[in-house]
Amino acid sequence: MKIDWAALGSVFGVSLSATVALVALFTLGLVGLSKHEAATERGGAATLARSGAYACFALCAVAVGYGIYLIVS
Repeated sequence: MKIDWAALGSVFGVSLSATVALVALFTLGLVGLSKHEAATERGGAATLARSGAYACFALCAVAVGYGIYLIVS
């Protein structure tokens, strides 16, 4: 049995980068929601922060859905 180390390294790299990107998107969504709540308490308008947070969460959902699609098909 021969292990293709290049392919294994490639899978590791793609998995690591996808994980970091997904965590970063989710973190940006949480930061956007916290900025929205902080601005709401001060009386400011923070619809851009809320919209950005929802966009980040939507991209996370799309990435998870795509991953499930790749596993199932």
